[in-house]
Amino acid sequence: MGTPFPFTAIVGQHEMKQALLMAAVEPRLGGVMVFGDRGTGKSTAVRALAGLLPPMKVVPGCRYGCAPADTSPCIEGCRERAGKAVIEAPVPFVDLPLGATEDRVVGSLDLERALATGEKRFEPGLLAKANRGFLYIDEINLLEDHLVDLLLDVAVSGQNVVEREGLSIRHPARFILIGSGNPEEGELRPQLLDRFGLSVDVRTPSDLGERIEIVKRCDRFDRDPVGFAADFAASEKETLDSIAKARVRLPKVHVGDDMLVLGARLCSAVGADGLRGELTLLRAARAQAALSGKKEVKAHHVAEVATMALRHRLRRNVLDDTGSAGRITRAVSELLAA
Repeated sequence: MGTPFPFTAIVGQHEMKQALLMAAVEPRLGGVMVFGDRGTGKSTAVRALAGLLPPMKVVPGCRYGCAPADTSPCIEGCRERAGKAVIEAPVPFVDLPLGATEDRVVGSLDLERALATGEKRFEPGLLAKANRGFLYIDEINLLEDHLVDLLLDVAVSGQNVVEREGLSIRHPARFILIGSGNPEEGELRPQLLDRFGLSVDVRTPSDLGERIEIVKRCDRFDRDPVGFAADFAASEKETLDSIAKARVRLPKVHVGDDMLVLGARLCSAVGADGLRGELTLLRAARAQAALSGKKEVKAHHVAEVATMALRHRLRRNVLDDTGSAGRITRAVSELLAA
């Protein structure tokens, strides 16, 4: 496996990196949707974060990457066969191609085995491979709607259910779903976009110095990946430690009723449809507080994540040319000043 580009070596793109860190700390956020220009480091950032995380412990020989400490039974009885044996494996990073069929995604009957032995055996798909890791879909706005529906349902439930070809299979599929796309090539339906927890916009840097630094770092990495990664080893470890501490701290972070009121008033003020916005805002603010080393969510935590949690849940207002991000920023300022 090649050396991944260091996460902390990515220049700029603060909002995208922060959203990915929050998703790594709080998987229940529901994934991240990244809209932006081509060549702005979207897939690089996701791969870098997956490569940054420490190896995970798995049951040897399990095709679903089961955790040894997981008490739920595995459909293949992997723990019974392996006993107390444990191995370490990299955090999965699965890149789902646009041309993937439903069988390739969810899994299907192992035809070769069925024809050779007459035994019906399930062949796991990409969802099983992504269990406990990341599932990345580039140009998700070009993916067939029924596959996007399926992926979002599995991402929320944490289980993949297959009922076909005489098979009835249910297996764990807990992954962080990351989608990216260019709005100029088509948009996701609002109903699907709303299912993503966070949404970020990524644009080509306009600052000349920043652009030059990006080119320098990419060139250095291409010529000497190992040496380049070593230069950022300390900052990578610091980020890894921050994620690990935030995960431990997260369940203990307190959210007061005043913060719930603030979140509800904010969602009402910007006209967010449904209640998924409030729930995502709560989880994102808690994750942000945990990453900041705090034990309680404050108003500034809500303000810091509001745009990411709500921008994709607003209806377009043709009379407001500031866009959804501007409307949210204005609403936050008014509520905090009140």
